[in-house]
Amino acid sequence: MKTLVSRRALLKGGLAVGAGLTIGFPLPRRRSDALAQTPGVFAPNQWLRIDRDGVVTITNSVPEMGQGSLTTTPMIIADELDVDLDRVRVEQAPANPALFKNPVTGAQSYGGSRGVRDHLAMWRKAAAGAREMLMQAAANEWGVPVESVETEPNEVVHKPTGRRLLYGQLVDRAQQLPVPQDPKLKTPDKFRYIGKHVHRRDTPEKITGRGVYGVDVVVPGMLVASIERCPVFGGKVKSFDATAAKQVKGVKHVVQVSNGIAVVADGFWSASQGRKALRVTWDEGPTAQVSSAMITREYEAAARQPGQVARNDGDAEKALAAGGRVHEAVYQVPFLEHACMEPMNATAQVTPDACVIWAPTQNPGGTQATGARLTGLPPEKVTVHTTLLGGGFGRRGEQDFIVDAVETAKAVGAPVKVMWTREDDLTHGFYRPATYNLFRAALDANGMPAAWFTRMVGPGILIQKGRAKAGEIDAAAVEAVRNMPYDVPNLRIEWTNKDFGIPLGFWRSVGPSQNGFIIESFIDELAHLAGKDPYEYRRALLGKSPRHKGVLELAATKANWGAPLPSGRGRGIAVVFSYGSYAATVAEVSVAPDGAVRVHRLVAAIDPGIAVNPDQVKAQMEGGAVYALTAAFYGRITIDRGRVQQSNFHDYPMLRINEMPVVEPHILDSGEAPGGLGEPGVPSVAPAVCNAIYAVTGKRVRALPIDRAQLKRA
Repeated sequence: MKTLVSRRALLKGGLAVGAGLTIGFPLPRRRSDALAQTPGVFAPNQWLRIDRDGVVTITNSVPEMGQGSLTTTPMIIADELDVDLDRVRVEQAPANPALFKNPVTGAQSYGGSRGVRDHLAMWRKAAAGAREMLMQAAANEWGVPVESVETEPNEVVHKPTGRRLLYGQLVDRAQQLPVPQDPKLKTPDKFRYIGKHVHRRDTPEKITGRGVYGVDVVVPGMLVASIERCPVFGGKVKSFDATAAKQVKGVKHVVQVSNGIAVVADGFWSASQGRKALRVTWDEGPTAQVSSAMITREYEAAARQPGQVARNDGDAEKALAAGGRVHEAVYQVPFLEHACMEPMNATAQVTPDACVIWAPTQNPGGTQATGARLTGLPPEKVTVHTTLLGGGFGRRGEQDFIVDAVETAKAVGAPVKVMWTREDDLTHGFYRPATYNLFRAALDANGMPAAWFTRMVGPGILIQKGRAKAGEIDAAAVEAVRNMPYDVPNLRIEWTNKDFGIPLGFWRSVGPSQNGFIIESFIDELAHLAGKDPYEYRRALLGKSPRHKGVLELAATKANWGAPLPSGRGRGIAVVFSYGSYAATVAEVSVAPDGAVRVHRLVAAIDPGIAVNPDQVKAQMEGGAVYALTAAFYGRITIDRGRVQQSNFHDYPMLRINEMPVVEPHILDSGEAPGGLGEPGVPSVAPAVCNAIYAVTGKRVRALPIDRAQLKRA
């Protein structure tokens, strides 16, 4: 059964969760497997079960990649089921898209900050249905109307007499009852966990080392492989000589796989030394002619030609031609790599009748499908164990490292862990697109934009991945530009697809991560050109976007916008919508005479609709700030002869702890439909910082990463 639920359907009917939010998901179906038929187990649906001891076990389908799914999912279910949180255990769901798919996307794959926002309604309904079944079971036991019973944590109570039955005492009777299709949900005033601070449940196992990441997987008889890959994107093996590699102590096999030559050994050191001894001749293919300089030239040329029209309100061309103050600017952003702290890896074991995969993947369903495709086995014969992820950011939704493990294990007839090096990660990743963006705007007599024109040039990630048709507007490429919130009467957005074959990936917050920078920087330029306060200028243009305005005002208020700053400091502000949430940032910055930028303070505000665990919401905003600042100061992937020039953290640096500013996150809990959290903290940071740089230096940053030399004072 495949059920896709649109955002509109989610908001149509159901019971109110908070101001403005209603839910209407179909109830998850009753389990039909052996577990559901086990005596002493109440399993009303695929998401939860209760045993005779009253222990609740929930199945969490969302991989834990640092965002807190192992905490928020139990909170939601514990609240609706009315159990103590410490009685709830969590199991990671196996790959089974039929049972554990995302109810909105229909896939068992997680990116786009979809954990809470896509599952909240379904999880609540699943737990509420189970609670009603337990109440009915108790009423039947006592021979009383169900209306006379209620629940207290872990038990059902008969209100007139005070009689009580623990959930564990009711599991056998409850299991025989029909599943209610429209269970009554709790009102927010009854929540014990949702909206409250709850400590992360996975923290102890991570700080003690008990948590199992992909790199920690050990299987009896397991070998370890390292793969030599063509240094040029799209290149293939022409020939190879493994003679020297096989002479390295510990090397067991050398086999060709789709992504290169796998050296398989009894340990990683032997595999990596054997890999260095390989002699490979490559067919580098056409991408060997591509360089960053070529890409920039082609982008600039394309920007001089009309693009596809992504949005056209009024007549921007006529308004621009009418004269007045016309302002033009060009903004550029580079390719970026995800740089997860845990390099890519996966372990696989392939036998004639089964395939087992252990992987830190964001895409369990896709991993199962990959295993089935490569082995020829039916999907139900492919088992996927999803480990903890040492960073995801979109990178671990790809399948290349899964292909590595399955193909290698199949070729050598033994379980194999394929380990990537940091150099492999940086030089063979999937990159955030580099783009070139031309802006023109005309200001009216009051300094407000009468016309706005943006022409964007860059590759389309959805088109490259086959999720959108060539020739169409790529929604990810224009996100946060096509739907920019400012009220401009004449607005034209154009986009030109220029793809040079650099593999593209969904980098944390995807289109808004770069497009928030260009939009929020250009609106800041217009504010200064008009001689107006950048915060008030935005407020005046957000009359049709109240949630943008709300977080903008919250961030500005908490940052004491307009109050005097220490000498040599400036403030900048930005607001961006992404993944269902609205976020704003105020940055407080100083710039040294040598051009070194110091971010002293970031004040962030987010409206995520509902904050299930406020502490975790704040943590996501803080983590987003680290990720965004790293990219703003250091992030740049450059190409020469089809090769990535960066190779490790010495030339692709991360933000250091001494560079980290104070981050003050604030939540505007609007009660609207739940939005994402992992990604919305990123887009508003870079423009806020760069706008603050302008405020203190008068120099506008129009290309990332920030060029320190540009900011030097003579």
